[in-house]
Amino acid sequence: MKILVDIKKRLGTGRRVFNLEVSFASDQDVVVLFGPSGAGKSLTLQAIAGLTTPDAGRIVVGERVLFDASRNLTIPARHRDIGYVFQDYALFPHLTVAKNVAFGLKRAWPWNLRRPDRLRLEEVLEIFELAPMRDSLPRDLSGGQRQRVALARALIRRPSLLLLDEPFSALDALLRARMRQELLRVQERFNLPVILITHDPEDVAALAQTVVVYDAGRIRQVMALRDEDKQQAATGLLPSFAV
Repeated sequence: MKILVDIKKRLGTGRRVFNLEVSFASDQDVVVLFGPSGAGKSLTLQAIAGLTTPDAGRIVVGERVLFDASRNLTIPARHRDIGYVFQDYALFPHLTVAKNVAFGLKRAWPWNLRRPDRLRLEEVLEIFELAPMRDSLPRDLSGGQRQRVALARALIRRPSLLLLDEPFSALDALLRARMRQELLRVQERFNLPVILITHDPEDVAALAQTVVVYDAGRIRQVMALRDEDKQQAATGLLPSFAV
C-alpha cells in the first residue's frame, strides 16, 4: 500500500515554537520513523491518524486522500480506518481484557455485541493468546500481555493501516526481542502496513523495510532497506543521536 506524507505543522508561540516539515513516501509493509524524542515523530503519527490537523500538505494512504490542505479536505479520525497503539497502551484500567479489546469495535459493550462481533472478539482473543486472561484487569498483566491487548483492540476492526508509537519502550530487552517477532507475525497474519516510531536501532534492524530518519522536525534521510541491509543500516544509525 502506498503511503504519502507531505505536511507542515507549527506548534507554540513566541520563542517556544516547534516547526514540523516532513515529506516521505513508501509502498513497503513496515515503515519505521527513527529519531530522538521531540523530533516530530509522534506529531507525524497523530497527523496520519487524524488526531491533529497539519497547517499544509497532503496525507494519502492507498487510494484514499486523508488530508489535503489545498482542497480543504480532512477525513475525521473515526473514518480513516486506522488502528493506533499509544506508547502507554491507553488501556482502560477498570475494564477486563475482553472488554478492552471489544471496545475497539466502537459499537457496544461485549455483552451486547451482535453474534458476528462476538465471534470476532473470540477469534482475536485466540490470535493474541489472550483467551485465558479474558477476565483479568490490566493491572494484573505483564508488559507484553498489555501490549497484546492494545494490539488486539487496534486490530479487531480490521484497519487498513496500523500506527505504533514506541511499542517496545516499556519492555525489557529480552521481551522487546520477542515482541518484535510477535509484531512481524501479526503484520503478516493481518496483511496490513505498519508505521512505527522508535529511537532504538535494533527495531530498525529487526523490522524496517523503510526507515525515515528524523531530526528537529525535519527528515534527515529516507532509506528503503533490503533484509541484508538492515543490520548495517541500524549500526550506522547508532551514533546518530544521543538517546
